[in-house]
Amino acid sequence: MKLDRKEILKALESISIAGEGKNMVESGAVKNVMTFGDEVVIDLVLTTPAMHIKKRAEDDIRKLIHEQFSPDATVKVNIKVEAPEKNEIKGQPIPGIRTIIAVASGKGGVGKSTTTANLAVTLAKMGFKVGVLDADIYGPSMPIMFDVETEKPISVEVEGKSKMKPIESYEIKLLSIGFFTSPSQAVIWRGPMAAKALNQMIFDAAWGELDFMLIDLPPGTGDIHLSIMQSLPITGAVVVSTPQQVALADARKGVAMFQSESINVPVLGIIENMAYFTPEELPNNKYYIFGKEGAKNLASDLQVPFLGEVPLVQSIREAGDFGRPAALQTASPLEKIYEEVARNVVREVVNRNEHLPPTEAIKITTMAGCSAVKKN
Repeated sequence: MKLDRKEILKALESISIAGEGKNMVESGAVKNVMTFGDEVVIDLVLTTPAMHIKKRAEDDIRKLIHEQFSPDATVKVNIKVEAPEKNEIKGQPIPGIRTIIAVASGKGGVGKSTTTANLAVTLAKMGFKVGVLDADIYGPSMPIMFDVETEKPISVEVEGKSKMKPIESYEIKLLSIGFFTSPSQAVIWRGPMAAKALNQMIFDAAWGELDFMLIDLPPGTGDIHLSIMQSLPITGAVVVSTPQQVALADARKGVAMFQSESINVPVLGIIENMAYFTPEELPNNKYYIFGKEGAKNLASDLQVPFLGEVPLVQSIREAGDFGRPAALQTASPLEKIYEEVARNVVREVVNRNEHLPPTEAIKITTMAGCSAVKKN
């Protein structure tokens, strides 16, 4: 079969670059298509250096050429990576979602997911429309924390397209890989499969109108982080750490990841979790089990905002296991603690959103119960 450049270019419209939400022709990734007898040369320019995205694009092109045109064709894919300018909005915006906040931790076990769940319900109580994407592919915990372990997302039609409908709990819209696997099933996936699953939960879901989407990232700094950060227009990142030196060392790396040139996501601040322990019978006593003000000092050292401290309280753990986040407890000290943290997050979001109209900034800060701030 004769290889026709125009037909190949048309066929490439059926392939999407992971995380972009557009086909590779529409997004401008395909820069040139050349044919020489039974040889095809395709020049691609990608905005992400993630190896799994480059490999998937190359494999998809080879498969398309061999299946639709000639199984004997020689296919050469030249890939060049050009990082977007720092001020450019990264990734493909999700219609209806105004603010996307990534919640991260340098290491596991510091309470990142618990913090995400409690921030989400606190923002919802303030009157915001909130969604949570559980991006912790290998250890999804949101279905348990919101008491929806047995739920399964259904398919709905939106503008003629089939979309996943997020599960709703406590007025929060949720999607997690945990909804698609059994509780005892281990997710043994390589990076490309994990990224593809996340891509579907982000772009193929009917999120509707959201003021805030919180993304619960896996612990550490890896391929999934890079893919998400460069696939979405992230407003900013929140880093969770305990005061412990081992956790702080990894939290420092987490902040550095967001500030790196290849990601360049504003760090909204650091939350110190398990800051101190207060026994129920001695409410005025504070015991600094993991060290005192370690995350607060780290924030000062890195010149990023300190968003607040959350104590080590048994009821926070119990509430998460029971499926009802502790911040839902009305008139409790924990409700006030999470409210203060959420206000600080909202304040930083408004501060760093240069494109937010002043009237909108005042509206958001008023809903959150914090004073309007002057944006830089």
